[in-house]
Amino acid sequence: MNNIILVTGATSGFGKAIAEKFASHGWNCIITGRRKERLDELSQQLTAKYNIKILPLHFDVQVKEDVFNQIQSIPEEWQAIDVLVNNAGLAAGRDSFEVGSIDDWDQMIDTNVKGLLYMSKAVLPFFIAKRKGHIINLGSTAGKEVYTNGNVYCATKFAVDAISKAQRIDLLPHKIKVTAIHPGAAETEFSLVRFKGDEAKAKAVYDGFEPLHDADIADTVYYCATLPEHVCVNDLVITCTAQANSYYTFKG
Repeated sequence: MNNIILVTGATSGFGKAIAEKFASHGWNCIITGRRKERLDELSQQLTAKYNIKILPLHFDVQVKEDVFNQIQSIPEEWQAIDVLVNNAGLAAGRDSFEVGSIDDWDQMIDTNVKGLLYMSKAVLPFFIAKRKGHIINLGSTAGKEVYTNGNVYCATKFAVDAISKAQRIDLLPHKIKVTAIHPGAAETEFSLVRFKGDEAKAKAVYDGFEPLHDADIADTVYYCATLPEHVCVNDLVITCTAQANSYYTFKG
C-alpha cells in the first residue's frame, strides 16, 4: 500500500492543500473534518484526479469520544499511518482580555490544544507498533510572540509549541519524528472565522502585502515529511516576505 497521511481539518485552508499535495505525489490520505459535504467532495475529487485511496472521517477533534472511536475503528490496512498532520485549529475573536468571550476561549482551547492532544494520543499506538512515524503540528507565529488582543489564541499556540517540544523528547525511544511548523499571516478562511464571517474585516488583514498561501504551507509540510529517515526538521517559522514576526508587518 502507498504511504499514508492523516490530515485533520482537511475541508479547507492548509488542511485541504496538504491533502491535495500529498495525493498528487501518490500518498493515500485519511482526511478528517466537521463539514461532511466538503469532506465527501474532497474525497471524490482526490480519488478521481490522482487515482489514490481516500478514507474520509467525519468528526470534530474537540469531541474526545469521537476522536478515539473513529481512529480506533479504522480498517487494519489504514493503520500503517506514516504522517499525522495536526492541522485543525482556529482563532475566535480578537478582543482585549477583559471583554473576551469565554465561549471563544473554550472553543480555541478545545480545538487547538485538546484536539491536538487527542489526535496524537489516538494515533500513537500505530506509530509505536512499527517504531516509526511523524507528527507534524501546525502552530503559528502567535505561538512565538504575543500580540495585542491575541491573548488566548496566542496561549493555545504557545501550548502547541510546548507540546511539540515535549513530544519530541518523550517519543525519541520510539523513533517518532515531531515537527512544529509556525506560519505567519496566510490568506485562508482563518480571518473570516476569527471575525465571525465579517468579510470586510477579514480582507483588511491582508491589505497592502502578499500573505502566505495554502500551497506554501502544503509545500513546506511535504518537504518536512519526505526528508531522509535520519533527518527531522524540529521547529520551523515561515512568514511572507512582508512579515518579520507575529506583530511586525510592512504594508505598503
